[in-house]
Amino acid sequence: MPLVTTKEMFEKSMKEHFAIGAFNINNMEFIQAITEAADEAKSPVILQVSSSAIKYAQIKYLKKMVEAAVESTNIPIALHLDHGPDFETCKMCIDNGFTSVMIDGSKYDFEENVALTKQVVDYAHSKGVVVEAELGKLAGVEDDVNVKDDDARYTDPDQAKEFVERTGCDSLAIAIGTSHGAYKFKGEAKLRFDILKRVKEKLPNTPIVLHGASSVIPALVDMCNNNGGNIPGAKGCPNEMLKKAGEEGVSKINVDTDLRLAMTAQIRRVFNEDPSIFDPRKYLGPARDEIKATVKDKIENVFCSANKA
Repeated sequence: MPLVTTKEMFEKSMKEHFAIGAFNINNMEFIQAITEAADEAKSPVILQVSSSAIKYAQIKYLKKMVEAAVESTNIPIALHLDHGPDFETCKMCIDNGFTSVMIDGSKYDFEENVALTKQVVDYAHSKGVVVEAELGKLAGVEDDVNVKDDDARYTDPDQAKEFVERTGCDSLAIAIGTSHGAYKFKGEAKLRFDILKRVKEKLPNTPIVLHGASSVIPALVDMCNNNGGNIPGAKGCPNEMLKKAGEEGVSKINVDTDLRLAMTAQIRRVFNEDPSIFDPRKYLGPARDEIKATVKDKIENVFCSANKA
């Protein structure tokens, strides 16, 4: 099955009330782990690449590895640009065979965001590619995204409707309380499901996206810290909230931090238990297995997308 856009998988998710995991990739181990987990669970999956991941691994290497994963599986796989910072980056990804791109104009005012998003939408649609946009601003730090708590703001449902109508974007990332990175909540975890409900009422046919939605798995944080790591007070979005978000209208949930933790935790464990190891396969193998287990658990128990391929 060739790479697909997110159009059909999102239509199914909205109709059947489940979410699709969008997992960030940086190297071969991430790609193998994610796609093998999705294939075994018979789930559609989105592989997404940030602009910093492109700088690290190079777009042609990433694309070829994704193509190998597509040949090795029998599930719908979309290749998506995460947090595209400008038109040029989106165009580069579209021209290199991505099936979906995100243009993140949330740092601009409303009119600038509309204009930039519309520019990307016009080019992408002419090439058969779908576009995700963002309205509202999530706090936190992840790759090139860095927003202070004071600058974060919730998505306005009325603005969301106007934004989608004026830009023609295919899906919309909204801010309802999640944040990027490993430190998502200072106090009790809380998501604004009332905002999600109002957005869905105004945009019943538009797929909604949740960024900054790693659960920051406590066992992985402990494994890191117990093997020389220093990640104090890390706190993520509880799985029950993410499951509820999928049931109540979120079609795409982004995961990055949990995969980084999975890889780092196992590598730290291996090095700590046997300092003599220097064969990369002996620590990248367990790291890949941990990422796969993490993805499979989310697909089956949080996003509920198993057997939806």
